[in-house]
Amino acid sequence: MSTKKERSALNWAGTGLMAFLCVVWLLPVVVVLFNSFKNKMFINLEPFELPTEQTLIGLENYQTAIDKYGFLDSVGWTVFITVGSVAVILICTSMCAWYITRVQNRFTKAVYYLCVFSMVVPFQMVMFTLSLIADRLGLGTPWGIIVIYLGFGAGLAVFMFCGFVKTIPIEIEEAALIDGAGPIRTFFTVVIPIMKPTFISVGILQTMWIWNDFLLPYLVLDTTEYKTISIVIQFMKGSYGRVDMGAIMAALIMAVIPVVVFYLSCQKYIIKGVAAGAVKG
Repeated sequence: MSTKKERSALNWAGTGLMAFLCVVWLLPVVVVLFNSFKNKMFINLEPFELPTEQTLIGLENYQTAIDKYGFLDSVGWTVFITVGSVAVILICTSMCAWYITRVQNRFTKAVYYLCVFSMVVPFQMVMFTLSLIADRLGLGTPWGIIVIYLGFGAGLAVFMFCGFVKTIPIEIEEAALIDGAGPIRTFFTVVIPIMKPTFISVGILQTMWIWNDFLLPYLVLDTTEYKTISIVIQFMKGSYGRVDMGAIMAALIMAVIPVVVFYLSCQKYIIKGVAAGAVKG
């Protein structure tokens, strides 16, 4: 049996370790934030120094990222792709999971296991074939890539939704059917409100993935017309190794802020939704 002093020492050690890890994780973000206000020459020479009167240039890097590289246009396309993809994923996969769980047959079991299997297939295994097929089908647009994101995001979403639907008493849906509600009305008026925790947690996870994704948009989209935030940041690296570090730092900060705010405002739902969906996984 451990004594009270031993438990207290372990608690302090755990707290210290967590504090150290927080500093390690936050330090790169702080460095990028400071460098976004510095002259790009001093970013290379003094990357870890605080901004001074000599190195500080205010919001010039942010202005360069917006005016020269079209950062705001990329934000618009990224928001459109992220919101559209997440909405389609949530609606389609939740309906699929509900059908799989309530209709027990060989077909639904096969669909479920295919969705689970898709979670372990590396993207690099299919990216070249995917790029070719997307080009032939004309999916190299912000509207077409939403369909592709649905395919890649369905595995995790269906898995989590299926686990949660199993915890919903079937009697609730039967009562709605007795009152005259059809399957579609039952799903949207009865099932979805109950699925809110998992709905939100899946939405958060998919949003963070799609917002920060680089490889899929780069392979699929016509980058002469459509650029997401990740692609614009990559294009800030010019020819012959020239890199506009100031604009890159500013763009990174502007790209990170929306998703961090979104995550912090919804983080309480992630563990709640995952735990709820894992009860009868």
